[in-house]
Amino acid sequence: MRTFKRWLVGSLGGVALAMGSTVLPVMAATTTPIKHLVVIFQENVSFDHYFGTYPNARNLTGEPKFTPAPNTPTVNGLTGGLLTANPNKVNPFRFDRTQAATCDQNHDYTPEQQAFDFGLMDKFPTFTGVGGPGCPDYGRGTNLVMGYYDGNTVTAMWNYAKNFALNDNFFGSSFGPSTPGHINLISGQTNGASPPNLSGDTIQGTIIGDPDPAGDACSGSTVISLVTGKNVGNLLNANSVTWGYFQGGFDLTITNPDGSTGCARTHTSTVTGMTKNDYVPHHEPFQYYRSTANPSHARPSSVAAIGSTDAANHQYDIHDFFDALAAGNFPAVSFLKAPGYEDGHPGYSDPLDEQTFVVDTINTIESNPAWATSTAIIVTWDDSDGWYDHQMGPILSQSNTTADALTGAGHCGTAPAHAKQGRCGYGPRIPILVISPYAKANFVDHTVTDFTSILSFIEANWSLGSIGGGSLDTIAGPLQNMFNFTRARSIRVCLSPSTGEPVTCS
Repeated sequence: MRTFKRWLVGSLGGVALAMGSTVLPVMAATTTPIKHLVVIFQENVSFDHYFGTYPNARNLTGEPKFTPAPNTPTVNGLTGGLLTANPNKVNPFRFDRTQAATCDQNHDYTPEQQAFDFGLMDKFPTFTGVGGPGCPDYGRGTNLVMGYYDGNTVTAMWNYAKNFALNDNFFGSSFGPSTPGHINLISGQTNGASPPNLSGDTIQGTIIGDPDPAGDACSGSTVISLVTGKNVGNLLNANSVTWGYFQGGFDLTITNPDGSTGCARTHTSTVTGMTKNDYVPHHEPFQYYRSTANPSHARPSSVAAIGSTDAANHQYDIHDFFDALAAGNFPAVSFLKAPGYEDGHPGYSDPLDEQTFVVDTINTIESNPAWATSTAIIVTWDDSDGWYDHQMGPILSQSNTTADALTGAGHCGTAPAHAKQGRCGYGPRIPILVISPYAKANFVDHTVTDFTSILSFIEANWSLGSIGGGSLDTIAGPLQNMFNFTRARSIRVCLSPSTGEPVTCS
């Protein structure tokens, strides 16, 4: 990536350059045509859970239909004996569209390693499967963890893969739940936490669980601080690149239609029937760093200031992204987090509510003038939720703590003396989509990548330098094989938020 020529194309947003009486917006120089990167970071999906049978959907009556494009490449998915003689105690099975609401599976740091069982990938119902009273398991009990969806339920995701680029070799940077995934996305390291040993949440100064960020006005009683080191926000600020993290529920001044307000803003899913807070503190990684936190949830000084440094410190509500976009202010780098009920997290959200958020967001971005020449969208998920996936990734970060169990009790390989303990990885395989006029069409990439590949792309595209401090960005596989930067395709793929099927663009 760093060898690409610098693209000096102007586009909407950024620093204004006066030319006579006309003010032209100019973005920071980049090494590719991408001037606007949007990362949609959803919740809790393994690759096989959403794409295991891609591109072959059952197309049963009454469900949205998916038809693959000619010559669609296959993925490393669920075929042959993986479907009929699986090493787990039951075979994988298909969820139909009426089964979009499911139990949340066990996706803690240790059980996920135990499910991998030395790489045999045969202990998922035993260690990560969850079922029982109080959640829909459709009579499957702990075997629910072996379920997968196809293009008749996650229809939009399959249509994006059909028209753009999908990677089937993308992994979480480590094992465990949401918080490690979010922090790896922005810094490539999860160490430096205080207190260093908090049962189930930190070990030897490394985050392995879901504690809330200390100081956040909406955090609960179990909190940690991560005040050491840098994140990508620091690098973007140092290079005067506009950016923001936009999360549902962050604006505490709003009253929702149900009357909820402040930190307790909620929505109720019509699919799951669950009421969930819009804002989830441990899904906001920049709040863990003093340098990029907005603990009081201060509002930006204006819509025009969104993406620039002011009292909001680059931390915003999801509505601020759409307000800025409508006003012609498109930050260079935007991280988007849906309100809880639409973030896809099993137990309180689901694939259909998630589809509504993702499709509405992408349809809106595609209608922006910057889409055709300078925009890329990445859609991925923060962890696997413990759902079955048959493919183990390379273990590039070894660890030996009491929480490790991949290669025996207390072991994820043998960590060298200088290793940062508590971040065994790569972890579970997760889908990633690149949606852009510069994305390759109907393409499946097999390059080994992880969350820090997104971080590395940002660093390289805006010539920011690296994080340092043991960040995994230095070993990240590249995303550029999913792109063709020599030309932009003239393409908009507008989908129905309810069915995920193609519709005419407005």
